[in-house]
Formats: sequence, structure tokens, C-alpha cells
Amino acid sequence: MTSAKPSRRHDRIIIHFDYDCFYASVFEAENPALKSVPLKQIIVTCNYEARRRGLHKLQLIHEARQIVPDVVIVLGEDLNRFRDASKELYKFLEAFTWNGKVERLGFDEVFMDVTDIVDFNQSLLNPNDLKNSYFQLQKNDPTVGFAFDSTKIAGHGFANIPQTQSPMPDTNIPTDDHESLMARLILGSHLAQHLRLGLEEQKGYTSTVGISTNKLLSKLVGNLNKPKGQTTLLPPYVVPDDREVESNVTAFIDGHDIGKIPGIGFKMSQKIRNHVLSRPAEFELGLIYGGTKESVTVRDVRLFPGMGPELLEKVLGGPGTERGIGGKAWGLINGIDDTEVQQAKKVPTQISIEDSYTRLDTMPQVLKELRILATSLIKRMQVDLLEDDGDDSTTRRWIAHPKTVKLSTRPRPPLNSDGTRARSFNRISRSGPLPNFVFNLKDGVDVIVEKLVLETLIPMFRKLHPYPSGWNLSLVNIGITNMIETASDDGNGGGRDIGRMFKRQEEVLKEWKVEDRDVPPDTILEAVAESHDAISTDPSAGNEVSDCTMTGSEDVIPTQTSADEPVEWDDEEVEDENREICHECGATMPAFAMAAHERFHSLET
Repeated sequence: MTSAKPSRRHDRIIIHFDYDCFYASVFEAENPALKSVPLKQIIVTCNYEARRRGLHKLQLIHEARQIVPDVVIVLGEDLNRFRDASKELYKFLEAFTWNGKVERLGFDEVFMDVTDIVDFNQSLLNPNDLKNSYFQLQKNDPTVGFAFDSTKIAGHGFANIPQTQSPMPDTNIPTDDHESLMARLILGSHLAQHLRLGLEEQKGYTSTVGISTNKLLSKLVGNLNKPKGQTTLLPPYVVPDDREVESNVTAFIDGHDIGKIPGIGFKMSQKIRNHVLSRPAEFELGLIYGGTKESVTVRDVRLFPGMGPELLEKVLGGPGTERGIGGKAWGLINGIDDTEVQQAKKVPTQISIEDSYTRLDTMPQVLKELRILATSLIKRMQVDLLEDDGDDSTTRRWIAHPKTVKLSTRPRPPLNSDGTRARSFNRISRSGPLPNFVFNLKDGVDVIVEKLVLETLIPMFRKLHPYPSGWNLSLVNIGITNMIETASDDGNGGGRDIGRMFKRQEEVLKEWKVEDRDVPPDTILEAVAESHDAISTDPSAGNEVSDCTMTGSEDVIPTQTSADEPVEWDDEEVEDENREICHECGATMPAFAMAAHERFHSLET
């Protein structure tokens, strides 16, 4: 049996955190009494008590009330509480990374690449006393860490091939560097357990965790032991071609429905499923989303006659599709995912708000929904993209300016002659520049929303749907993207903060400030005489100041050498190697100012 190599990289250790019933848990954190009652969040989620009594996500509210009459319905339009809780948990996990590779997926999932911290601690293992190992959490401080047993996995492990939980290889098992990979997965599992328990003890949130060598496998394997569990996908990940045994990766991923593989969306899985079945698959009836009645597993697809990258390219390809989509899908089917965990980002790449509808087919309805969505978008922008302006907590500044706004809709296909309607998940979109007035913090949110809807969104909508009637929408989405980061004190922004430079100029240039006020002539003469005496009697004064003349402030060129206390330049603005000295007067200044300074001297002559 030939086994496709499940990953081109075996050197990474990836941990995937999935907060258990995150949205419901946020409400339970605010009101602990809700933990004992079936809680149903509209459209999004429900807690474990509700699930135990037969409810599930994306269920209609009237259906939920029929099944559980005492269900508690909680409105969740205000996303700020979820966003704040998600950021808090994200910051907790980010604090434990060395390489900064922490990627948030939505509000309730986080990927962590802990390769460097695992490799470091693997080098510290004492092979003569593995049961009494110590995990060091900070590279420069060996006192920060925890004790653990490095001979076995923390939590659960998935293995199709029986094996011991020792980091030492079993000679009866075909391996791909089993000794090193097993040891590193064990280390990753103990770190994951430490963080998982820390989230619960310090933040009050439980999580389900998966540990493997890529994002795809770590996300999938974490689903095996929900809630409050963790699972490590154990080696071997690859077996030799001459062995009649499947790797643990193949055995694990084969049992999943093709639509459950991350990276293979609904439309892709639908095409694959229809090709394998040689007919359209049947779906459960539903308001918006429906599940398939017929499961087509990864194994069904992988072993389908002629299946491979070339066939998948024909099945999935077409106008507008990603180039090489067949090879990418074939890799995912075989557990291959070489995408990197992204570095922690201060600014999101995009922000979007959307909602689904049973029927949206009139302009008054559209106008109402656009106002609702735009209000949520502006509020979210102000939460995610504003920060306190330095030491002044009363003012705020934008840390990024999105340049593009995008409006997307999903029209419903017309009814067929028999009264049925084809399922469609196709969206149409229109993009344009985001108007600058959305960044105005003086106007209220309602004023900005009304202007955005009337001047930008409605014209975009009319270009998407030029006819006043005849359309029916099942979804509307408003998003912003093309983020341009502004300057920051840490130098990580996309430019210099000119506003702050001007705010500092009064302090920096105060020694050259001239006050516009009436002064009696005698006072001026006395001041000049005192200044002349001070210069003449100062033993440190050089001969160059004996010809000092009165000049206006516009003639003074401030430099580091023109005052007793040098002007403090921002390190990020001017580095020492970017300064030059004038050969005429000896003044030191930034290189970019030298040309203007030389012209100043030329005008004197």
C-alpha cells in the first residue's frame, strides 16, 4: 500500500485551542446562574446543558422552544463582550510564546506554534530520569516552569497503530524519526495542558485542545475529546511503502466527512461529494444551512478510482478558481498543511459584519439592515482600531486606516416551476474607497452610519442590484480591508506619527521661542548688556561667540550643538548615522535637512 506523505514538515509542534461553548460561556461568566439552565444563543451557539437536552447550533428558535420549552434565549447582537473576552484569552496565550506565532481564528479558536520552546526543552531532557522532567517556560529564567513526566502524553492520544507512550522508539513500529517526534509531541502536550488549565483557573474558560505537527491535524484531532479535553495525534505519521499498514494520520483523517476538512469549504466538498456519488447529494431541509444526508468520507474520496490532484483539478477547477486547487485539496485529504501560524498582529487584516435572512426583498428592509450592519461595523472599528493616545487617556488615536469598503450579498435563485428552489451559496460583491468621515471621532456613531449608508453603501447596493425589485437576499455582508497601519511609538507602524511630532515641538523648541509682547527700550538694552557680560566673563565661552549678534527666531537653526541641553530627537526619526555636519558653520542636523541648510548659506553671500 502506498501512503501519501501527510506533511512536508515534521519539525513543527502546533497547538490548537478551541474555547468550549465560547459565546455561551461569556454570558455564563457574566451570570453564573445560567450554567445550570439550557441557554440558546440566536443562530450562533448553545451551551452544553442545551446540547444535552437535544438542541444544537444553527437551529431555528421556534424548533428549540418546541424541544426545550424552558430554554433561555439570549440576544447576541452586541459583539463587544465576545470580542473583549476573546482578546483577553488571546493575550493570555500570547504571553507564553517565544516566537510570537499566535494566530486567532474567529473569537474562539487560537493556533500556537510552540516549536522553539519545545525544542529548547527537549535539549534539557535528562534521558536517565525522564519521569522527573522540568518544563522551562522562560528561556532566561529556569525558575519559571513546571514539573512533568516526559515518558507519556498529557491527556488523550490518538493512535491507530498500537505503541507505548515512551519517547524511545518501538522497533516493531515503522516510524518517521519516531524517537524525536514522539518526544516533542509529549512536550507539546504537557505545555498545552499547562496552558489549558491556566485558562480555566485564571480566566474561568474551559477549552478543547489538539496537538500535532500542522494546523489541519491539530484542529481536527482536538475535536475527539470535547469538552475540556486534549488529544495528541501520535506517530507514526508516515509508514514505508512496503508495509501493509496505514499511518496514524491516514487512519485518523479517513473517517471524517469530506465537508469537515478545514480548507475544503461547502462548495468544494459539494462538488467532490457529487462526483464520488455520481449524482447530487441529498440535504436536510433548513432555513439557511442544511446538513447532508449522505456522508462521503475522506477515505471514500482518497480511494475513488483515478482520484488524485489532476482529477480534483478538473472537478474543482473553473473560471475564477484558485490555480492548483486540485493539488491543494489532495494535500488536505492526505493531512498535508504547510501553512504557517501567523505572527501575532496588533491590527486585523479585515473586519466584516454580516447577517442572514429568510427574506429580504424590498429597499426599506435593505436600508434598515444596512444601518444595523453599518452600526456594528463602526463600533467594531472603534474597538479594534483605536487606542489611547500615549499618556493621555482622554483622547484616542487610530492605529490603522482601512482603505477599502466591500458590500456583498447572496441572492436567492428564483423558484423552479415545481415550487422548489435550488440551493445557492454564491455571493456577489462591490468594493470602493472607504470615506474618511468614518474616522471622525467628534461625530456620533449614528451620524457616521447614516452618512456611510446613504453616500456609500446604497450606491454600491444599486450597482449590485440595479432593479428596484425582483431580487431576494439571504445574506448581506459589509467589510473593510486594505489596512494601513499608522505610526506608533514602538516603530512598528507604517509611518511616522506627524501629529505627535507637532505635539512635542513646543517642548523641544521652547529655548528658541520668542514672546510677542511690548518691552520698554531700557529693558532691552539692559538685557543685551547682561548677556554680553555673561558671554565675556564665561571662561568656557569660545572665541566664536564674541561676534554674537541679535537675530530673530526665524534665523536660528536649532541643532544639537546650539544649546546647553541638546534637543532630544526620537531614535526612530533620526539615527546618528543619518546626521551630517555643515562645513560652513559646524551645525549638526539630519541628512535630509542639509540641502536646505546649504541654500541658507548661499543666500547669505
